[in-house]
Amino acid sequence: MNPAIALSIVVPVFNEEKNLHRLYEEITASCRGLNRPYEIILVDDGSRDGSLGVLRTIQAADSHVRIFRLRKNFGQTAALSAGFDNARGEIIVTLDSDLENDPNDIGLLVAKIEEGYDLVSGWRKDRWKKHFFSRRLPSLTANWLISRITRVRLRDYGCTLKAFKREVVKNIKLYGEMHRFIPAIAATIGVTIAEVPVNFRPRIHGKSKYGPSRAVRVLLDLLTVKFLLSYATRPLQIFGLMGLISGAAGLIIGLILSIQRLFLHVGLGNRPLLLLAILLTVVGFQFVTMGLLGEIMVRAYHESAEKHIYVIREVIESEPSETE
Repeated sequence: MNPAIALSIVVPVFNEEKNLHRLYEEITASCRGLNRPYEIILVDDGSRDGSLGVLRTIQAADSHVRIFRLRKNFGQTAALSAGFDNARGEIIVTLDSDLENDPNDIGLLVAKIEEGYDLVSGWRKDRWKKHFFSRRLPSLTANWLISRITRVRLRDYGCTLKAFKREVVKNIKLYGEMHRFIPAIAATIGVTIAEVPVNFRPRIHGKSKYGPSRAVRVLLDLLTVKFLLSYATRPLQIFGLMGLISGAAGLIIGLILSIQRLFLHVGLGNRPLLLLAILLTVVGFQFVTMGLLGEIMVRAYHESAEKHIYVIREVIESEPSETE
């Protein structure tokens, strides 16, 4: 009988042809050292180099490896989501395929999970020490900002090397660039979170996938996460509040103008404040209406069927055997 999988390693892959053999060897060595049933899930996120061929070669030689090939480049968040949905392990570990995360640290995260934590995040403590102003300071600032907004204190939100209990990732849905905010999203379901120092290794092959456009998308997703954490199930409280403030301001300005017109005989024909009062009142009504519509959409969302954010082209894995 095939033993239950204890550990799933989920790795999103996009144009990392030269790194994959070494990555596989290091992950395998680390997993074998833990002495428990494991699987390695490699999600090909629409690679355009020779990554798929390397992945097929690796899988053909090792039945522990499962490949999920996405139809196009959906992004790292979608690739991780595909891995989560298909992982069979009780503990799920994620890491990048560019060799910057050290597979030897997998054991550290697993040990922390077994202490009773639900989610363990890696902290690349010594990252960019030689590039303080250009790389380290922006990273520190970003992590401080994210921690303040989400109220989940982590020193390295950008580290993909994380470990999760199975029930954690099965109860969260990811969109956009939200994979880096998994701890904050998971906090909404009451998980215990720890952070452990891990090794950081500079990239040897390939080019970084990060750039200015990624920073903008992350910022927008941070705003989305803040909204989801605070108002996802009660949108009327934010839109309604904004509507009441706007409407009240419009009514107060309108009242003042009415008093001036009725008692002081001040003309209103050329008063910009009159237009502002009307605008604020209408906008306030619209915000309240948006809040009510949001409440209806939230109800519909929670009652609707689940919908994935990726499409799998094919699954490449070995059939389980009686003796394995």
